[in-house]
Amino acid sequence: MFKTYDPLKDKMFQVMDDNGKVINPGVKPDIPDEEVLEAYKLMQFARTADLMTISFQRQGRMYTYPPNFGQEAISAAAGKIMRKQDWMVPAFREMSAWISQGVKLRDIFLYWGGYEDGSLFSGVPHLLPLSIPMASQLPHAVGIGYAIDYREEDSVVFAFTGDGATSEGDFHESLNVAGVWKVPVIFIIQNNQYAISVPVRKQTASKNLAVKAVAYGIPGIKVDGNDYFAMYAAISEAFAYCRSGKGPVLIEALTYRRGAHTTSDDPTLYRTEEEEKKWAEKDPIKRLKGYLVSKKLWKDADEKTLLEQYKKEVEKEFDIYENYPPYKIEDVFKFHYKDMPEDLKKQQIEYEKFVNSREDWK
Repeated sequence: MFKTYDPLKDKMFQVMDDNGKVINPGVKPDIPDEEVLEAYKLMQFARTADLMTISFQRQGRMYTYPPNFGQEAISAAAGKIMRKQDWMVPAFREMSAWISQGVKLRDIFLYWGGYEDGSLFSGVPHLLPLSIPMASQLPHAVGIGYAIDYREEDSVVFAFTGDGATSEGDFHESLNVAGVWKVPVIFIIQNNQYAISVPVRKQTASKNLAVKAVAYGIPGIKVDGNDYFAMYAAISEAFAYCRSGKGPVLIEALTYRRGAHTTSDDPTLYRTEEEEKKWAEKDPIKRLKGYLVSKKLWKDADEKTLLEQYKKEVEKEFDIYENYPPYKIEDVFKFHYKDMPEDLKKQQIEYEKFVNSREDWK
């Protein structure tokens, strides 16, 4: 696959068209119908939770939030391939993968509500906290990969990042070291066309982002990120490659952020309605639904019932978040180091005095 879809030729790997029709049957992954249906439901649940979270934020019930809208197929495919012993090193638009690995929505709400507990991801020990600074998580992914090799473990690291992160030094340093050490890391670039408001064409003169793998001597492939089957096939191939001990793989998943960068952003300032409509036709859920309907595996009547059920589940999780105990002052300080240094202890004492003094004023 990596040779056939050489990024130097700027050839994109694709299995189905914008309507869900399989146009490349020879490379369609052999997935049972019930598993395809599960993937569709996972993507629908992630989108329902995502859109409702935006609504909660607009109501002033939580802080800034980055939508996943339009990018669900990428992390859904990764989440279906990932095993419990594998590691996930996320950016912040991987809700489908988080949910598939057992993350509770309340954890996600707690994170975006400012709680340190939101990074604990109880019950999912191989998931790192979300990373807001671009590419800063990738050196950690390489370090974990090195540890896996050193301990001779059967694990693979799934490291996610965005297109803007490919302009950061951490991205290039990580690919370089990963290639030298041949660590089992799958680097997945979610190329959603914009690093906040900066389009890809102003990020790089390269013909695509997958081609950046060439300089570091590792396989790279450009994939239709809105095509669930293409993403599943590409990640499966990369997964097998990493497990065989050959080293890392770079996947560019071409997608589109249909929503804002975050709830603090206004995308109408830097992109056109015409462009948004064009990409809406390539929507990953629309396409997978088209496939399922054509196979008589899904019908609209089922969808209404399913979405109503999902809305109730999301509301229940959000209610747990809204009734969570008040934020502890000590949490501001205690998660920076395993053992808190003296200067931080002094800062905590001073801050507690300040807070207590404000209470006295009331």
